[in-house]
This record gives sequence, C-alpha cells and structure tokens, in this order.
Amino acid sequence: MDAMKMNQSNVSQYPIVEEEPNADATRFFNMLKDFDEPLWDGCTNHNKLLVVAQVFTIKSDHRLSEAGYDKIIEWARSILSEGKKPKENFYVAKSMMKPLGLGYQKIDMCPNFCMLYYLKNVELTECMTCGHSRYKPRSGRGKTRGI
Repeated sequence: MDAMKMNQSNVSQYPIVEEEPNADATRFFNMLKDFDEPLWDGCTNHNKLLVVAQVFTIKSDHRLSEAGYDKIIEWARSILSEGKKPKENFYVAKSMMKPLGLGYQKIDMCPNFCMLYYLKNVELTECMTCGHSRYKPRSGRGKTRGI
C-alpha cells in the first residue's frame, strides 16, 4: 500500500470500482467455464480441458500422428459412460483449444540431443557437436535428384 500512498486510515476514501469484462474476456471466461465441466457426474479429478490437454501432451511427447490421437480418444470414449465424453477426434479438439490462444512452435533437435535447430542455428543441416544430419536420409523410394 505504501507505493500508492495509501494506508488503513485513507483506504475508505477510494471507492472500489468494478468493471464488466470486455467482449473478448467474457468469451474467454465462458469458454473456461465450459471446459471446467466434469466428464461425468461425480468426477472430481478430470474435466474436458484437462483431458484434451493431457492427450495433446501424450501426442506431442510420443510423436503420435493425428490418427494415433484419434485412436486414444476413440478408446477413451468407449470406456466412459454416456456423460460428457472427450471430443471425437483431433480436429474437433484442436478447434476447441484454438480460442485459448495456446500456439506452439515445432523446433528440430539433433537425434543425439546435442542441440536445437533454433534462432541462429535454424538454417544448419547438421549438428555442430556430433555432426549428425538434421534430416533423415531418403529410403530410396521415389526419384533421386541431382544424378
């Protein structure tokens, strides 16, 4: 309170003014309220947002395809009762998360975990530490170029 030159005796002189949130904030808070719904009546440790975020994390950590994500969700939906099940597939879940503004940036990394291809190293094609190629060699399928 010292930074505002206020103390206990003069606090009552300044009325507290509450403002209504703007349209974007209202939309955001309503969305969070929707996400906060439990998956079923009586469920206290999982909600829609938590489930989608956890499965997105699993997808990312284990480099799953969208089809892999969809299979996990399909399985989860099959074992849950007819309550508020997680979204049907990756596309629907991604569209649900988009308004939160949680983007991501994919950053390549040396397969030996030596370095990230980021910022000043974004254009490199091999690791500065171990010399490993940034990209996997082609397996021979398709046409070879430059010969």
